[in-house]
Amino acid sequence: MHNAALGALGLNWRYLAFDVHPENLRTAIDAAKALQFIGLNLTVPHKVLAVEMMDELDEAARTWGAVNTVRFEARDAGGEWKPLAEFGDDVPAAIRSRGFNTDADAIIHALHADLDPQLLRGAGVLLLGAGGAGRVAALRLAAEGVGVLNLVNRTAQKTEKLAGEIRRRYPQLQVNIGYPKGSIDVVINATSLGLEPGDAMPLDESRFSLRQARAAYDMIYRPAETPFLKSAKAAGCLAANGLGMLLYQGAKAQELWTGQPAPIAVMRRALEANIYGH
Repeated sequence: MHNAALGALGLNWRYLAFDVHPENLRTAIDAAKALQFIGLNLTVPHKVLAVEMMDELDEAARTWGAVNTVRFEARDAGGEWKPLAEFGDDVPAAIRSRGFNTDADAIIHALHADLDPQLLRGAGVLLLGAGGAGRVAALRLAAEGVGVLNLVNRTAQKTEKLAGEIRRRYPQLQVNIGYPKGSIDVVINATSLGLEPGDAMPLDESRFSLRQARAAYDMIYRPAETPFLKSAKAAGCLAANGLGMLLYQGAKAQELWTGQPAPIAVMRRALEANIYGH
């Protein structure tokens, strides 16, 4: 999606993938800075580690405690820090890294665009998973003004830690650990269960029926329909996978690097062709 977007914008840039071991992350970021990369995306397990490695953090990265997008910047003639894209071939020697988080807003954008624009305000939410993606989702949902947040995770200690963090930041929000008894507006899978054939369901269906939910969202986008989503559709839920979340976080990263509106339709087509073959 990134290379398709860069082509549509007429930029002579290239987006490449690199495998970097966590112990080499700081070295890799410093090398990209030295090579005058425009920016980087980071995926698990680098997002939290990178927070301490940035020269500067955007407000969203500070708020959610994770960096998924890095933009390299230099000072212009007036002493202001500007994206490297604005300097052309004449890049100053002193460059800094600035960390952003485009994941959190992408979650909300995808839920609104792919399920229901009115879904979240005052909503009852069941969130499955309290790891990296689950934590960011939980905090962003709390900031969005959901009414009740129910947290379920395999590790009770992680769930309790996240619940405590949310209660400190958003004392007005009702946070429950465990499955809700009654109906809810949306259930979100932020676990990796469903990525592999034969994976167990991410929820205990003896304790919560998807018929209790109006909508279901799976952050997984490959396969296009996980057993969780298949069950949700059979239960009559509005349902969507994580393609929109991937798209919107990437589009925001593009805008941070290029300073131009991202060509969303081009990016979506490229994603669908690459992931689903159509």
